[in-house]
Amino acid sequence: MKRLICGLFLLFSFYSAMLAQQSWQKMSFPSLAEVARHFQSPPPENGMVLWWGWDGPVNEDVIVRDLDFIKSRGFSCVMIEAGYGMNDPYLSPGWFNLIRIAVKQAKERQMRVWVEDEGKYPSGFAGGKFSAERPDLRMQGLIIGERINVSAGQTIIRSIQSSTVSAVAVNSDNDSILVVDIHSGQINWTAPEGHWQILLANHEYKTSATRSVNNPARGKDTSASLFDYLNPDATRQFITWTHEQYKKYLGDEFGKTFMGLMGDEPDFAYTPWTPKIADEFIKRKGYDVRPYLAAFFEPYQSEKIRRIKADYWDVWSQMFSDNFFSVQAAWCAQNKLEYIVHLNHEELGLELVKSEGDYFRDMRHVGVPGVDAIWSQIWMDHEADYPKLASSAAHLFGRPRAFTESFAAYTYHPSVAQAKWVVDYQLVRGINLVQVMFMQASSGRMNLSISQTNLSSANIVLKKGDADSLSFKKLRQKGSFFTTDSFISVAGYVNRATYLLSSGKPAARIAVYFPTSSMWLGDRKSNESTLVLVQQLLEHQRDFDFIDEQALSFFTTVKDGELINLSGQGYRTVIIPPLSVISEEAVAKLKLFAQAGGKVVFLGHIPELLAGKTFVHAANFEKPEWPIILPSTELTPALLSELPQPDFSPVSVCPSVKYLHRRWKDADLYFFFNESDKEISTEANLSADGPLQDWNATSGKIDMIPFDRYGNHSARFHLKLGPWETKFVVAAMK
Repeated sequence: MKRLICGLFLLFSFYSAMLAQQSWQKMSFPSLAEVARHFQSPPPENGMVLWWGWDGPVNEDVIVRDLDFIKSRGFSCVMIEAGYGMNDPYLSPGWFNLIRIAVKQAKERQMRVWVEDEGKYPSGFAGGKFSAERPDLRMQGLIIGERINVSAGQTIIRSIQSSTVSAVAVNSDNDSILVVDIHSGQINWTAPEGHWQILLANHEYKTSATRSVNNPARGKDTSASLFDYLNPDATRQFITWTHEQYKKYLGDEFGKTFMGLMGDEPDFAYTPWTPKIADEFIKRKGYDVRPYLAAFFEPYQSEKIRRIKADYWDVWSQMFSDNFFSVQAAWCAQNKLEYIVHLNHEELGLELVKSEGDYFRDMRHVGVPGVDAIWSQIWMDHEADYPKLASSAAHLFGRPRAFTESFAAYTYHPSVAQAKWVVDYQLVRGINLVQVMFMQASSGRMNLSISQTNLSSANIVLKKGDADSLSFKKLRQKGSFFTTDSFISVAGYVNRATYLLSSGKPAARIAVYFPTSSMWLGDRKSNESTLVLVQQLLEHQRDFDFIDEQALSFFTTVKDGELINLSGQGYRTVIIPPLSVISEEAVAKLKLFAQAGGKVVFLGHIPELLAGKTFVHAANFEKPEWPIILPSTELTPALLSELPQPDFSPVSVCPSVKYLHRRWKDADLYFFFNESDKEISTEANLSADGPLQDWNATSGKIDMIPFDRYGNHSARFHLKLGPWETKFVVAAMK
């Protein structure tokens, strides 16, 4: 089955690459001269994306007015979101006609248009159509439908509901769990010694809360149900109501002015269920999971139940990938569009796998993997390296871009400089497409707050003036003013920065195994250890990508001592944090890599379990001879000695300096960011053959950098970065 998954994915990737019509849809390998030609004024599709919410009555005059204003502020791309109070409800013919008008007007201005695939969020309720028109396709979940207290020696005989799929008895004296047979459609069970409670697990229509623009109450509730993400028929119905209608109205602009459709936070608030999951589980795992499902809801679980639960997460997460993400990605690829999506809880590892299953499986088919930065998930008082998830997924699966949706509902109130810091924090972690979101950016009332629509954030608002004539002079934030010209400068910077960072291929040579399956087993320490390790790697200027189990096992190749992903990027060292479990396929690939000259480093200890077809039957992992095993779980001198030679190394210790390296056809691009509020001044060594150039993304100017030759293929130069300053250095190849 897993080899079939590999083959299907590689076929899909080849098919997508063949369909890709535009440069932004495929990996590029440009020359220095080609990049330089567009550096001052990058192509519009590379620009920062403004979240353009249509709140209030919208017509052609409003669209024209907004686009003129938006473009004047340095934006070349917009993301259209349906808002409240529109004359033409979301998904009505009038809605699609307005989108057609917006695309036509954007084309005249050489702008690009994205559209959110839902009327608010999360994606998948089609503006309420599933509740109203196809309730049979609504999302389902597992719940505990009833708890029955039973005394020792007492016999319970009763029928069960048709929706009951599992029953277990829990002894409160010792937390032991017994399966209660309900195969006949009834309970007939006598309690042994102890204090028992029977738990009945039912499946029912159960949805995450949605905020629907078509909800008259304008609230976030469950009246507009999400569809069953695990059912491909439901996904196809969603496409019929949404994607196909956009094609009907403006398909001739697909892959041109119309860039693509964005999914927003699809997730499960409950343990997922779909009618076919029991049969699918038996097919994939070889046993029936239903007798044990009710035990998932108990806080104290035996080792056997934890493993069975991991098997269940393995199955439903693969169904999520196959039946939701893959179906939409295939449609978009066939129609020359980008499928762009971010998930929920990306910054919280255990919550991420609980509600999304497996981040990398979900993103495997997505054209532009993403994250979001809201509620101050990224700020200066804590580490938040989770943007690496999106950039790593893009690198692993041969995607040219990874995106962020930033600044929605931000708790902190950043200035422009602080908001730029949040953006740079993500850019240096591999993000190269930036969406900025504040409040709503369009309406008949002209509620256009550049603060809440772009880099100035939720607290900054346009100074009130004549809204109809757009006579806004300044942006305001707690009494401190900055001009709109200063914002335009920041917008130009982001446009050039993301253009540079979308060019070429990534060059990090370290891969860090992401412990999804261990977290399925409830292994909190595997996540915590991984977070500490990646923070230390970045502070020591050792750039890396996360690598997941399936990508490692099936979507990489071994050649000349490198583990090569679908971007053509080669890893020379794979670091395995402390794990509970690893798959047989992953171990086989790691062994092959080590025997070919690569380095595999297990930290702390080797995994406890080796999983084959199932977790429940996983064997003990016997200590192998081929990897390097280090006792510490952190970045020690011993681990540093096993890593590839750094391509950038400051002479002074500079934990606040982060960097990113990309490779062009005849040059290397280095991006540096000083995350601290203190100036950094140090000599630094850089892997470079030719002269060094300073590419100023704010001004668009290119200047030479003095340097000395330092050994073979290396240059020494003086790196000076002011507080929060960034620098792009290009090293030409000889």
